[in-house]
Amino acid sequence: MRRECGDCQLCCKLLPVKGINKPALTRCQHQRHGKGCAVYHKPERGFPRECGLWSCVWLVGADAATLRRPDRSHYVIDVMPDYITNEEPDGTSRKMGVVQIWADPKFPDCHRDPELRAWLERRQGWCGLVRYGNDSAIFLVPPYLNDTGEWIEKGSNLREENHSFGQVLQALGAA
Repeated sequence: MRRECGDCQLCCKLLPVKGINKPALTRCQHQRHGKGCAVYHKPERGFPRECGLWSCVWLVGADAATLRRPDRSHYVIDVMPDYITNEEPDGTSRKMGVVQIWADPKFPDCHRDPELRAWLERRQGWCGLVRYGNDSAIFLVPPYLNDTGEWIEKGSNLREENHSFGQVLQALGAA
């Protein structure tokens, strides 16, 4: 099944784009309501390269058939994996692989979507980082990764760190 963005432009609002200095949670200057990006695939018109290399999981994920389109679910799942350093109560820390889920702050509970949680559980060994911008997030730990057998939702104040591709691969190899 081939999917298309259609009227969905949620990524253009929620995600930051460093190439054009667009912060998270702001409408992109190139976004055209109901039409999409005015410069997509037009590098001569200022198209940011990172947008051309990026797609959401709903659009390209082979196992995303049960997920609703981002503008209907109010979240965008980033295809690029990342990691966080989780500080444990005993003072130790460990790097954990995360799937970034950019959530519309107007719908703060959208991460409780049963289809999203089922999709995350299929990621075996991965947690979710539900981002409400650059400095606010909820860390989701699936039931099979903790002693309670329940989903853990841990609030977080993010300390933004830029990871190189090599750092991400190294950290995820240990996850």
